[in-house]
Amino acid sequence: MNLMPEMCRSARLLTAASGSLYSLLLERGIDAFWLIKIHTGRFGPINLQPYYSLLLGVLTLVVIASGATLLLPRGRAPG
Repeated sequence: MNLMPEMCRSARLLTAASGSLYSLLLERGIDAFWLIKIHTGRFGPINLQPYYSLLLGVLTLVVIASGATLLLPRGRAPG
């Protein structure tokens, strides 16, 4: 089992969810600045901000490639 597509989906889901939730809370007058830090790749002491955009881009391409392989025809099993 390949865990890379799962990691890709998790990173993209975290980014989308934190950005959307921040926007919803901001409309209600709640400034949850910690959500923006997560959204941009700052996870407490781990700071991925300089690499986060590139990382998300590469992971998105991995998900696209793994999905595209599902479209390829497979050989029939003997029998």
